[in-house]
Amino acid sequence: MLGISLCLSVAIHFAVSQEAEAQEPVTYTCTEGYEFDYEKQSCKDIDECKTLQEACKGGMKCVNHFGGYLCLPHNARIIISNGEDEPTTPPPVERVDVQPGLSPISRGDYSRVIHSSTHSLQCGVGFMPDSQNYCRDVNECITANPCQHQCYNLIGSFICQCEVGYELASDSVSCQDINECEFSNYMCQFQCVNQPGGYQCVCPDGYQLQGTRMCQDINECETAHNCREDEMCWNYYGGFRCYPRNPCREPYVKTGEGRCRCQSPNVCRGLPPVIVYKYMSIFSERSVPADIFQIQATSVYPNMVNTFTIKSGNEGGEFYLRRSSNVSAMLVMTKALTGPREHVVDLEMVTQSNVLSYRSSSLLRLTIIVGPYPF
Repeated sequence: MLGISLCLSVAIHFAVSQEAEAQEPVTYTCTEGYEFDYEKQSCKDIDECKTLQEACKGGMKCVNHFGGYLCLPHNARIIISNGEDEPTTPPPVERVDVQPGLSPISRGDYSRVIHSSTHSLQCGVGFMPDSQNYCRDVNECITANPCQHQCYNLIGSFICQCEVGYELASDSVSCQDINECEFSNYMCQFQCVNQPGGYQCVCPDGYQLQGTRMCQDINECETAHNCREDEMCWNYYGGFRCYPRNPCREPYVKTGEGRCRCQSPNVCRGLPPVIVYKYMSIFSERSVPADIFQIQATSVYPNMVNTFTIKSGNEGGEFYLRRSSNVSAMLVMTKALTGPREHVVDLEMVTQSNVLSYRSSSLLRLTIIVGPYPF
């Protein structure tokens, strides 16, 4: 009877020990950025972009990926390979009992409690197992060099960036030239020529590039011209012209530079005794109204009155002569002139005195050369 009781006691103690051992807690450990999915019995990624409030600051966008997240500019493009034969979820984590003396070991992108020395591991896209069978990031920029210009490796992926003057094509790896000339008509003052990775401003004949976009007139009279010795070179915007050094024609004779006088009163009856030749140049399509030339008496006498009129060259009403004082007047352009063209205007000044019964006149022949461009 005593032997039977002893056996029963041992059996009961053994059953209780097994029940107590079965009730020990089971722990599932995932690395940072993952949480255990009890339904699928594996670790699943935590979407920090949804769970963290203001995960990215400074106008950056949040991009979730396995085990973490990235803060990138809004215009950044992320390329993730989606091969059909590659898994898109992180590998499962082993279920192990917590025992004294064992602690979690974190390596690579996943963490677990080591339970056995052999196990099989599949890595997510952009990762591959290392020699210790842990998932490590693949640097696609080194292994594949997928980008045409610059490649930047990310954890599990990569992004491509183009050099200045290029932008990413639709495939997100190739770079295509940006046509800067289509951005605005103000890229260049005259003409914009697109080039690979940039653009260049060019100027028309008679101009040279000043800086990067402006055109400056070339003074051919100082650099190179084909005027004869009896001609003078007159530079205008976009070119030059040759005019005779002696513009006087019979019955006038030259008395100074650009100044002609009629020597015979009988022959010059009804003609201005003096003709002065002047030249000037203006842009094409110059804004109006614009003061362009001042005529002024060279001699001033008491009791003399000067009057100024446009004698000829204003058939289209392009000009107006505004009297400034008793001795001067301003020629005002009232209509824009389009070049290239040459416009000759005769300005007459009549001087008279009722006290002395004196009257005299002189003519200023102004040649206006309008350039071919509005600069």
